[in-house]
Amino acid sequence: MLNHPDTLTAGRPLVLRHAVVRDLSKNRGLNLPDGVLHDDMRRAIDDPDVQIGVELIGGVPAAFELCSDLLRAGKHVVTANKALICERGPELFALAAECGRTIRFEAGVAGGVPIVAGLTESLAANRITGLRAILNGTSNFLLSRMADTGAGYAEALAEAQERGYAEADPSMDVDGTDAAQKLVILARLAFGAEIAFQDVSLGGIDGLDAEDLQFAKELGCAVKLLAVANRTKRGLELSVRPTLVRQTDAVGGIGGPMNVVAVRGDLVGEAWFAGPGAGREPTASAVLADLLAVAADRPPFHAATPAEPIRPVPVDDLVSRFYLRFRVTDRPHVFADLADILGSSGISLASIIQHAEPLAEENEDDADPPVVSVVVMTHRTAAGRLRAAAERWEKLESLRGEPVVMLVAD
Repeated sequence: MLNHPDTLTAGRPLVLRHAVVRDLSKNRGLNLPDGVLHDDMRRAIDDPDVQIGVELIGGVPAAFELCSDLLRAGKHVVTANKALICERGPELFALAAECGRTIRFEAGVAGGVPIVAGLTESLAANRITGLRAILNGTSNFLLSRMADTGAGYAEALAEAQERGYAEADPSMDVDGTDAAQKLVILARLAFGAEIAFQDVSLGGIDGLDAEDLQFAKELGCAVKLLAVANRTKRGLELSVRPTLVRQTDAVGGIGGPMNVVAVRGDLVGEAWFAGPGAGREPTASAVLADLLAVAADRPPFHAATPAEPIRPVPVDDLVSRFYLRFRVTDRPHVFADLADILGSSGISLASIIQHAEPLAEENEDDADPPVVSVVVMTHRTAAGRLRAAAERWEKLESLRGEPVVMLVAD
């Protein structure tokens, strides 16, 4: 972390006075001066010589209490805690303003990718109209491996865990929660919108199969867990869902555990920020950059100030094209049943794809009908119409398992 302290310039030196940990017996491979490493948080908070506190404990309740205590004690705060900034950020920012202190949180979104500073500083002259992003490296690695090797979800996940790209419990990565928390933070900064986690249309990748990625390839697309925020006439559309992205789109080519954010502004057009989204070194890079910024008295991150309030569009009103993959018994009228449900729900079909099954042997005339995959591509429609249709197709006797639903990027 401090391999080259002579190059860390902020106009004044940085001195580490406290490293507060839960377990003092753990070997961290560091040689710190006597008294720096300890487990007494209050001692650090009450030290009048401490000017900046760095919160890296994770979680929300304890971290919120710690950051609040640091601000009230006259300290600036640097944090890498995305959940904290997503859930309690507005309260902390208000407290920081009241105390005349700064909160910086670059490491909380996209790791070593400087997107927070990019939005609030480099692109500050722009009216941001949209964001498209891959914000979770675990999910991106899984989707890349499934597409490249034909591996199923479970096999790709086991490899990701073995290589350190996935936690033992990857649920928040694969169900979209992690990326949605980051999208909320970015959307607040980019649009000045008052939004919450619940405003994001959310879906994960754990229900996908290698078959879905193969169908996507046939359609000239790659599948990405895409985080999107779009300014529309109806308000701000927010989604984190597995999405078919054209292979010719630069986002579609971002593989492995990488993150990317494409920002669309009225002056710059589309600007790209890409790099490693997690890991010790990228996180350290962002945390140290924030420390240097505070030490150099640079202003804190500020959200955009919209000319008029922009509100999130209700999740059911999100409009997109959709990919639907059904597993059904290969009986007469199955297509007709599906088409009737979708059509009567106000959903227009663009195409239907089914691969032909091998011909049955003569002695299999009395066998149960095979189960086949049927892919339906829709024209643009509202998510609420799709939800209403789902309540009906779930009652079809021919349906086997849960259908896969993905967005299709424009």
